[in-house]
Amino acid sequence: MSDCGSGCGDGGGGGPFSEGRELVEFVANAHDGGVANAPIPDGGLQTKCQGCGADFTLATFVGKCPECEGVHAVSPPRADDQANIQFAGKDFKLP
Repeated sequence: MSDCGSGCGDGGGGGPFSEGRELVEFVANAHDGGVANAPIPDGGLQTKCQGCGADFTLATFVGKCPECEGVHAVSPPRADDQANIQFAGKDFKLP
């Protein structure tokens, strides 16, 4: 999975180095949704919710803040640093 390039998604644009909602949508759809719930190596990434500021661990490539349910994601090639976690915005909901 770490070699995911611009062809990983469903052709809807974006890529593993996108930002914000575009990255979240890309990761959620990558490999027909197979990446979203895959565990991030080494137990995930410690982070702060970019919506409400709560501390939490992003354990899968797409996940929700346990406090406000804000959706965050990181792409596999960038999952080595919590600074790469992107937030989809307060109004974004997973399908």
